[in-house]
Amino acid sequence: MTKTVFITGATSGIGKACAEKFAAEKYNLIITGRRKERLDDLQAALTKEYAVKVWSLCFDVQQKADVFAQVAALPEDWQQVDILINNAGLALGREPFDEANMDDWETMLNTNVHGLLYVSRAVMPLLKRSAAAHIINIVSIAGKEVYENGNVYCATKFAVDTLSKSMRIDLLKHGIKVTAVHPGAAETEFSVVRFKGDEQKAAATYQGFEPLTGADIAASVYYCASLPPHICINDLVITCLAQAGPNHLFKK
Repeated sequence: MTKTVFITGATSGIGKACAEKFAAEKYNLIITGRRKERLDDLQAALTKEYAVKVWSLCFDVQQKADVFAQVAALPEDWQQVDILINNAGLALGREPFDEANMDDWETMLNTNVHGLLYVSRAVMPLLKRSAAAHIINIVSIAGKEVYENGNVYCATKFAVDTLSKSMRIDLLKHGIKVTAVHPGAAETEFSVVRFKGDEQKAAATYQGFEPLTGADIAASVYYCASLPPHICINDLVITCLAQAGPNHLFKK
């Protein structure tokens, strides 16, 4: 039986790469995001190239009522989810704590923490229908070690790291795997968003070394998801060769 993977933040970066990887492996997909045009384009591309079934849901993970309403409205033949990839998340700003924009703090907390909680709880009844359910949370090495001017972004990722551990414990009785994947420097739209559209600053972030790509992380996510049923990768930290943590990056 073909499995179904539910991916948040699927319109760009790691989320899009995961959608492409799992589609290539013949999974059916439920893809979500805030940008409907991108969702529609991705749905059409995946369906055409990989001949898999794709359902799209356009919502912002910050909006609790909308998250629950859209998941609850899924058609009956989409009422089982085997893998949930909580990918939606963002960083905003790189200012010190005393100068940071508090609206940015709220957006990061509401997306990275509350959004992950809302989606996980909304999808939980569908996961419980699967005989091999798996939750994969895309976290960050910022959830392992704090760096200068990371303040609230790091705090949100530490929270997701902790939630992943808690979910793993609480969901043991349901046989649901939980994996936390912690990417290091990966060149996606992440830095463009963080620097609020300043592409020059974003590009400078990755100069002098070869960063990870969304496809690199997607391949690792797929590896975790494709292991035998009795094996669970609990925690996976991934960096490029030039990086040994948030505060240790060698640029040529």
